[in-house]
Amino acid sequence: MRIVLGNDHGGVLLKCEIKKYLEQKEGLEIADLGCQIDEACDYPDMGQAVGEAVAAGQYDRGILFCGTGIGISISANKVPGIRAAVCGDCFSAKASREHNDANVLALGERVIGVELAKMIVDIWLASEFLGGRHGRRVEKIKKIEEKYYK
Repeated sequence: MRIVLGNDHGGVLLKCEIKKYLEQKEGLEIADLGCQIDEACDYPDMGQAVGEAVAAGQYDRGILFCGTGIGISISANKVPGIRAAVCGDCFSAKASREHNDANVLALGERVIGVELAKMIVDIWLASEFLGGRHGRRVEKIKKIEEKYYK
């Protein structure tokens, strides 16, 4: 699985921890578009960059990091085809994949710890979209995009 990471300065430490964690796993290709420790950057730029990379098919999924996960997920969700979910617990991580086919995960460095973030990432990466009635709903989300993104 190809995963792209992105972050602003508010999520750089959590991104670094999760990046190291993911690089130890078999079968994952990790790319990092985010800023590094000594840089400041704006979350809309990072959300857009990761969103565009996932939407273009360059990566299978994206993981974003900022202070809360909120701003960067809002930015990513402006890219057509992106369904970014802020998750602060394991149940939401699983549901975001199974029910919403989320292709981008957003985490907040200031609201969750590293070990919880690792669990959330593991569950999110292992969960698959269930389709069925959930597929019908995701199609409705796509129709909303089509209406407003012409």
